[in-house]
Amino acid sequence: MKRWTPILASALLTLALAQASQVAALVDAGHFQEAYEMGLRLGTPEALALAAKGASFYALYEAKPEEKRAWFEKAEKAASQAIAKDPGYPEGYFERARALGRLSQYKGILEALSEGLAPRIRNDLERTLKLKPDHAGAMVALALWHFELVQKGWLVAATQGADGGKVEPLMKKAIELEPDGIIHRVEYAKVLAAWGKKEEARKQLEIALSLPARTAADRYDQERARQDLAKLK
Repeated sequence: MKRWTPILASALLTLALAQASQVAALVDAGHFQEAYEMGLRLGTPEALALAAKGASFYALYEAKPEEKRAWFEKAEKAASQAIAKDPGYPEGYFERARALGRLSQYKGILEALSEGLAPRIRNDLERTLKLKPDHAGAMVALALWHFELVQKGWLVAATQGADGGKVEPLMKKAIELEPDGIIHRVEYAKVLAAWGKKEEARKQLEIALSLPARTAADRYDQERARQDLAKLK
């Protein structure tokens, strides 16, 4: 029986990955709620992280304003379950950071700081990068973490350890790693516009609109790019 154990384990792993790919396909197609529900049912670390991604995308792109907070909370819970099942899986930490980052926006700066969300988000992003150093999404998110806290004022930035000097290097590295990442360009443009670098921001938005939109999220992000570009003119 022992000699069959590795074969069985390999078969189960193959099945789990195939099922997770089905959840990923649902996310890419824009069926965010279905992806969330299927990911929860499957219950593997990969599927749970994708469930969290589906929940976050649903909250971000489709949910009614009064529903958004609850969906980000669902995303955070699913990501935490992924981490509990596999503490070495980077996407679990990344998806939890994404959910907590959005929740902090809905809770407001005072509530978020009192709950210690800022260090939790940073820890999750740094853990993601420790496990997967070339994780472009985590680089962009960490850049935004520094940016958003610096924008809140020097006192908030100082108490949380935010450093505006880290924003642009992280953004540029992420774009170097994933030059076709539409969301990376859009988020970088947001930073540049806030810094008064409108021409550079315009260039990033124009590139974002020229890139192929492969997923539903890409199409939503390009619509945001169009709106942001119109505001710059």
